[in-house]
Amino acid sequence: MSIFAEVPQAPPVAVFKLTADFREDTHAQKVNLGVGAYRTDDCLPWVLPVVKKVEQMIVEDNSLNHEYLPILGLPELRSAASKVALGDDSPAIKDGRVGAVQALGGTGALRIGAEFLRRWYNGTNNTATPVYVSAPTWENHNAVFSDAGFKDIRPYHYWDGEKKGLDVTGIMDDLENAPEHSIFVLHACAHNPTGTDPTPDEWKTISEVMKRRKLFVFFDSAYQGFASGSLDKDAWAIRYFVSEGFELLCAQSFSKNFGLYNERVGNLTVVAQDKDNLARVLSQMEKIVRTTWSNPPSQGARIVAITLNNPDLFIEWKGNVKTMADRVLLMRDQLKAKLIALGTPGTWDHITQQIGMFSFTGLNPKQVQYMIKEKHVYLMASGRINMCGLTSKNIDYVAESIHETVSKEVTSHWTGSDITVGLPVERKRCVARRSWGEIFTFISFSDSLKMEKSCCFLSW
Repeated sequence: MSIFAEVPQAPPVAVFKLTADFREDTHAQKVNLGVGAYRTDDCLPWVLPVVKKVEQMIVEDNSLNHEYLPILGLPELRSAASKVALGDDSPAIKDGRVGAVQALGGTGALRIGAEFLRRWYNGTNNTATPVYVSAPTWENHNAVFSDAGFKDIRPYHYWDGEKKGLDVTGIMDDLENAPEHSIFVLHACAHNPTGTDPTPDEWKTISEVMKRRKLFVFFDSAYQGFASGSLDKDAWAIRYFVSEGFELLCAQSFSKNFGLYNERVGNLTVVAQDKDNLARVLSQMEKIVRTTWSNPPSQGARIVAITLNNPDLFIEWKGNVKTMADRVLLMRDQLKAKLIALGTPGTWDHITQQIGMFSFTGLNPKQVQYMIKEKHVYLMASGRINMCGLTSKNIDYVAESIHETVSKEVTSHWTGSDITVGLPVERKRCVARRSWGEIFTFISFSDSLKMEKSCCFLSW
């Protein structure tokens, strides 16, 4: 018998399983609206023109070699990336209290930050510090903090399924009731999966409550520039919190806004109270990196660093990013218009009110299955679609498929069986949270979090 005979088969990662199913589908009109990657109107990956230009520059630069980078990463990338997040005129940068760690994508930045907080925040090795993630959120948020050792991961209200918008009251209630020193993971812009962000005034209120309640801010910034087409607008929340004196972490990804998905270019920006605190924090993060990936890769980091530090290339990059953002906005406008023209039941204003790569359609899991099995349109079970998967060639078919699905009044009837989402936490019962029009009761066990459907409804 193998020594690994008792190892259980792990469930596949949902979004990659969806893509695999799509590839095996032979239907002529199949559409993939699942994976979070940009596509052109020909439904092809896009290598940004500025990236091609910089790659050629790197090839022709005979001074470059393949020696190890510093453990914390390429200095030119780290400083430039932090400036993109905080702004060139950031007082925190001028005061010398901002540092950074090059990471393997946004996920790596989150993991280094989570590992550091578990070791050194709110006491030493305090695994009981509550970590709050939005309901719903990107699935990796739960797993990253869980795998870093945190045992109390809680959802906070975010999405109001009835009005298909932000649950401001729920957010404020959760902030007011969270234990002091709790960690809150905030999406800097283009919330994944809902595409719904707080307004500047709502961000100000969130900031005021978090400061008063002594809550820790951990921003996840995966779509800067990609959401609105403006780097400054998409970084507004981060910069406001820094201006209010918060010490915080910000995980940055350059996968989307540079199209460098497989280069894994990320950055963890650290805003500390002063230079001394920053130096000690970075010294501990260096130790974490040393035993995690030891040393980061250089190719993608150089592409981003050269672009960000060259004024002409930086302007060209911003134009490339706006091209992507504008296409997404166009697809939002057209999908909404086509659904209205078809007389699709319900209101569809939320499609254009949301921003960024994703739209939370409001389709329930049963309707999603109908879309996949009968119409060969692939989307996440939550009803999230990647707007970049829509093109001038398939948008009519997608709109007609949504119209047919909703008009059939396909409703969700769960059997009551549990769904395991692989989130190790302490045994406890959590408060029910509403997400995309559905009520879940979260029941957690020592090795998994199970969700029992206590009520299911969909309000169009």
